[in-house]
Amino acid sequence: MNDAVRPAQQQDPPGLTAPMTPQPDHGEQSYVGHGLLEGKRALITGGDSGIGRAVAIAYAREGADVAISYLPEEQEDADETARWVREAGRTCVLVPGDIRDEQTARGVVTDAVEGLGGLDVLVNNAGYQMARRDSFADVTTDDLDRVMKTNLYALVWITQEAVPHLGEGSAIVNCSSIQAFQPSQSLVDYASTKAAINNLTVNLAAELGEKGIRVNAVAPGPIWTPLQPATQPPEKVEKFGLDTPLGRAGEPAEVAHAFVFLASPVTGSYVSGTVLGVTGGKPVF
Repeated sequence: MNDAVRPAQQQDPPGLTAPMTPQPDHGEQSYVGHGLLEGKRALITGGDSGIGRAVAIAYAREGADVAISYLPEEQEDADETARWVREAGRTCVLVPGDIRDEQTARGVVTDAVEGLGGLDVLVNNAGYQMARRDSFADVTTDDLDRVMKTNLYALVWITQEAVPHLGEGSAIVNCSSIQAFQPSQSLVDYASTKAAINNLTVNLAAELGEKGIRVNAVAPGPIWTPLQPATQPPEKVEKFGLDTPLGRAGEPAEVAHAFVFLASPVTGSYVSGTVLGVTGGKPVF
């Protein structure tokens, strides 16, 4: 079997890491830090699994203490992420809650700041999609509410709450998507939120630049995370990522470096208002 092909599989949303075949690579055995985030304190939404877990591991190995937010039903994954962060010798603050609720979303920042003693980096990574449908007519109000509130409303609420805690040299890194540039028919609502995130990133960079706060986004292509088997039909999972120029889906660990680059005052000190693609060759322009 082609190593790029995943076996057909399906989970109920939001999905967990353990049942996935093959297991995603979050950099557990490969990521080596270089002190690029030494002494920083970072909040990562959706930090329990997938890209969020890879970023948490990378940040910890770069010297940052980390808080992760996640849904209560993802506790198993959150505990595993926390284990890797703490194994790197860093603090990990766990903040469960459904950020579709405004009070909960804003409270995530409060809990993270209290647990970490401050905040230097915000990673807006939490996201949701639903690809198990055939037509625009199949998009329901419940779909819209879940996607828009998770991907966009929560990002606004959390960022509003976080900005007063950020200072000179701080960074915000949002998670966009190749879908903002090459939207799939079945992901019309998800793709629209990612396009909005690109615009919001540019707007925030312009506003916060005078405070020395940099704002950027990473646009991943097809990345092997629990979101895929939890939201796509099995036949699409088998073909996931095969349409990229590199001919495969990416691993979460392959995206984490971009989040480090943009967050670090060493590597990203003059980078703001940009969207960095990690897409397997799909263009982001």
